[in-house]
Amino acid sequence: MKTSRHTRTADKTPRIRRGRRWIARRCTALIYNALRGAAYATGTGIVGLAFYLIQQQM
Repeated sequence: MKTSRHTRTADKTPRIRRGRRWIARRCTALIYNALRGAAYATGTGIVGLAFYLIQQQM
């Protein structure tokens, strides 16, 4: 069975290094998603505050 170059390279790397790269990718994804969630929450809070202030003026 013929393997791809990516598979052969991944098999030659030590298991610890592969684990660290996996953790680094997951950590990056976690930080990205947390930052995106914080941005959505901030926007939602600002819009909610604006509507609250508009209701208080009426």
